[in-house]
Amino acid sequence: MTRLYLTWIVVAVLGLISSTAPAQKKKIDSSILAKASAGDPQSQLAIGEIYAAGTVVPRDYVQAAAWLRKAADHGLAQAQDHLGSLYESGNGVQQDCVKAALWYRRAADQNLASAQLHLGLLYDSGNGVQQDSAGAAALFRKAALQGLPEAQYNLGTMFERGDGVGKDYTQAADLYRRAADKGNAAAQFNLGLLYDNGTGVEKDFARAASWYGKAAEQGLPRAQFNLGTMYANGQGVALNLPEAYFWLGIAAKTWSGSHAEEAEHARDLVAQHLSAAQLDAARQRVDKGLGGHQK
Repeated sequence: MTRLYLTWIVVAVLGLISSTAPAQKKKIDSSILAKASAGDPQSQLAIGEIYAAGTVVPRDYVQAAAWLRKAADHGLAQAQDHLGSLYESGNGVQQDCVKAALWYRRAADQNLASAQLHLGLLYDSGNGVQQDSAGAAALFRKAALQGLPEAQYNLGTMFERGDGVGKDYTQAADLYRRAADKGNAAAQFNLGLLYDNGTGVEKDFARAASWYGKAAEQGLPRAQFNLGTMYANGQGVALNLPEAYFWLGIAAKTWSGSHAEEAEHARDLVAQHLSAAQLDAARQRVDKGLGGHQK
């Protein structure tokens, strides 16, 4: 499952940063601090996000939680969602998934898509709440209808498994496609698998390879491995053993454990059919990582 944490500040636009010289430390603008101290929830949220991000001032989750709590108590959904994430992770506060669920629910009830996703993930796993697949699916659906790709992906997995909803591969494919079109790598891979197997869609190796390629370029080792095997077999793409070696080699570097060994074995089988010059060039490309990918 995918977890999403959103940052709700645009520092340059809000003018929240003060820096008198490039060599000096940046700090939160005193006027924003004054507004936050006077009870302005948007300023409180912004300061909490700044402390959580740690890009402007040193990261301080305790300060982040304190400021986010102030904004959350004012009913600000974004603050409630982020405070929930701190309780879930135990950053700045004692880890407490029950409290995380409480804050996510308050934000979700205000129709905040990211909070609906986060609360849905808790229902799916049973952390902080009683496990409820149908409840998780309902929350994912609400966030998916708002266009959140992570929710579309998670709802798609539930339709594919028949977990909390009736099994429906066509629905799964549609949801994966929506998320994949927004760049969600896991959805791109899963959609590729559906095309590869002809599940919920007409079997189409070319489309499978295309979606694997998009996910592979984002660093997903499962997609890198599958794409490599397709190049090795000329399935959905033209037979290209150097390209197969590259993607299998990248998968072997990215994966760990038995998966890495499987990728290494497949890579070495391809290597047996390369000339010395081809093998040397392919190894150099793998050494460069994804930078060695020739589009």
